Amino acid sequence: MPILVEDAWLPAVLTVGPMSDDAFEAFVNEHPDLFFEMTASGELIIMPPAHSKTGARNAKIVSQLNTWAEQDEGGTAFDSSTGYVLPNRARRSPDASWVANDRIRSLPPREQDRYYHLAPDFAIDLRSDTDRLTTLREKMREYTDNGTPLAWLIDPMRRVVEIYRTGREPEVRKDPRTIEGEGPVAGFVLNLQRVLEPIG
Repeated sequence: MPILVEDAWLPAVLTVGPMSDDAFEAFVNEHPDLFFEMTASGELIIMPPAHSKTGARNAKIVSQLNTWAEQDEGGTAFDSSTGYVLPNRARRSPDASWVANDRIRSLPPREQDRYYHLAPDFAIDLRSDTDRLTTLREKMREYTDNGTPLAWLIDPMRRVVEIYRTGREPEVRKDPRTIEGEGPVAGFVLNLQRVLEPIG
């Protein structure tokens, strides 16, 4: 299914209907220069590549999460290229995420090498200047509604972190220097200053 979308129109949404893992993978491989997610109802979301500073900020997040995960050894950290198929059939790729290793080991062997059919135990999304805040908030709620106990929405433009927990209203923290993990990622501490000002 060849598509051509001008960058000025991204992000864009196309209604294509739910896809199998094989069909989605084949479609993504046809368009290696684009980034895709899919809603539970089968709307394909086409997103532009991250701007350079957003990429630097996200690298700071992933590197800190990965360093902690390797020391903790209870789970595995993932970057923004990782796709999850949530219980509601949405296909999502948080900017950073963490999954307990025992959950990964319990997946069918074939699935362990492809898209994980689960909600991550922890998810982070980083707002860029092309992201709509309402859309990101809906994604955070989707994660927690589908079994993610903890999700963070980091908004560098407002210097705010919104914390989403299952069954609770979001907590908003303004201009924090650090933010501490809890629940599945208790012990993880993210240095927000490195994220907000990633250029040394």
